[in-house]
Formats: sequence, structure tokens, C-alpha cells
Amino acid sequence: MSSGVPARHPGANRPIALITGPTSGIGHGYAVRLAALGYDLVLVARDEKRLTELAAELTRKFGTRSEVLVADLADAADRTRVAARAADGIEFLVNNAGFAHSGEFWTLPPEQLQAQLDVNVTSVLQLTRAALPSMVAAAKGSIVNVASVAGLIPGRGSTYSASKAYVVSFTEGLAGGLAGTGVRAQALCPGFVRTEFHERAGIEMSSLPKPLWLSVEQVVAGSLRDLEKGRVLSVPGVQYKVLTTVAGMIPRTLAARFNRGLFNARGRT
Repeated sequence: MSSGVPARHPGANRPIALITGPTSGIGHGYAVRLAALGYDLVLVARDEKRLTELAAELTRKFGTRSEVLVADLADAADRTRVAARAADGIEFLVNNAGFAHSGEFWTLPPEQLQAQLDVNVTSVLQLTRAALPSMVAAAKGSIVNVASVAGLIPGRGSTYSASKAYVVSFTEGLAGGLAGTGVRAQALCPGFVRTEFHERAGIEMSSLPKPLWLSVEQVVAGSLRDLEKGRVLSVPGVQYKVLTTVAGMIPRTLAARFNRGLFNARGRT
């Protein structure tokens, strides 16, 4: 267990960040940005080949030391193993791993729905709980929980939106408890980002208007700016700030209808 001071890799004096789902998308963007800022990394994902390639890339570009943890966060034993590493001491945690399903809720096998819940919610809970004691003892640390605009505006599918609403509420409550400890917590709520996410989920996105797309770089830069300003809820992109503000000012049922009409929630879970 941690002594209260964030661990360093042997022979290194750089702080350590643990990132789940770093092989693509927002997780990859965070891995590159934190490596550039002087962090060593613990990289967590299922694909060992992509993890080792990423680790080599970050070493070559930034001199970063990366610890590779091959793990499926839908598996309880793997979550326990990753949580144990987080408990050993890290200074930055990015709970990025998550996924959606195509298809309606009532058509999907229960085990697929449970796996989604375990990755999107349970892993966030367990890794955050594991990382916090050493951060609080050191009076220094940052946690970014990647949620979604779907967690702020109802109507975009069922289980995915529900899981992200949990992450938002959990992080907001956690941030209140952490006030004055030196540890920061943020719920990052991006809209549509150009990543592999929708392709992997089998969700057709070709009809989405181009102005609604964000780049990974926009999202990560916005998240870090908001973290430095102490903003618990980070919504990158002016277009999504406007959408979420408007949605918060109108009745919830109307917001849900607006969201379904704009983003078409049919066929996704």
C-alpha cells in the first residue's frame, strides 16, 4: 500500500499518471499530453500490442517510462489488479475507458449490458477509491472521469446515458468532499469526438452535422484548462456549452425530445 507519497518508477522522479483506454481517442490524447507535460504513465487496456506500441512511441518522443497493464475492466479480477496498482500511488488518474452498444436495450444479452456497466461505472468507482488515499495523504492529485454530454442531457439511448449521468453525479459529489485536500476531480463531458468510439459501437454517424464534431486535441486541452481553473464539470466546445446550458433551462421532458430529435437515440444503448 502507498505511504502517502505518489510512487515513482524505479530511478525516476517524474509523477505517474494512470490512464484507462489510452490506445485511441481521448485516452490516447491524454497519454500524449501528460507525457509531454513530464508524467510517466501506467497504461491500461485490453490490446497488448497497441499498448506496447504506444509505450514505445511515448518513450521515443518524450522519454516517458510507461508501465503496461493488459486488463479487461469488465472482468472483476482485472479491475482488482488495476485498482491495486492505483493504490500503490499515482498523481493523476484518467478514467477514460467506456463503451456504448448499438441495438435497443431489450434486444441485447444481459451479459453485454452488465459488461458495459462494469466498465463505464464500476471501474470508475473502484479505481477512484483506490487512488484517492495516497493523493489525499500527499495533498496533491488529479482525477478526470470521462463522462459525456449524454450524461447531462437525457434521451440519447438508455444504459450509456445512464452510466455517464452516474459519472457526472459521482464526480460532482466527490469534488465537494475533496475541497481543501489539494486533490482535484473533474467530470469531462465531451460531445461527439472524432475517435473510434462510434465505429466500435456500430453506430452510424454520417448524418451528424460537421460543426458538432470535436477533435481529441480540443477535448483534452479544454479538460486541462478547466482542471487548472478548478471547474468540476468540463464541457469542451462552445457548441456543447450552449446546448447543455439551453437544456438545463427547459423542462426535462422537452430537453429529452430535443436531444432525440437532434441526435437520434434510436438503435443505441
